[in-house]
Amino acid sequence: MDLRELKDERESLSDFLRVTLKVEVSSDGNNVYVDFEKLSSEKLKRLVNKFVYRRHLNNKYWVALERSVIRIKQFEGEKKSKKQKKGATPPSTIKHGW
Repeated sequence: MDLRELKDERESLSDFLRVTLKVEVSSDGNNVYVDFEKLSSEKLKRLVNKFVYRRHLNNKYWVALERSVIRIKQFEGEKKSKKQKKGATPPSTIKHGW
């Protein structure tokens, strides 16, 4: 699994998968490796998606399966920095020419 976008939750995800699947889970840098022989990639994706949902991260991140590699990606709108609102513009005065 590639956790490039979700670095802070790497240990929590490893513990969740270790307890849920009862298999060996190891991490290296941005990646988490799961020893799954009897488990399909699709089921592992569902478990990771459940983890993201339970941690209330589903409004910022989504789970993708790409060639048996599960990636946690950030939504495009979250990557952009939020723009500061400018000060309110003064109301324009309208002059009537009657």
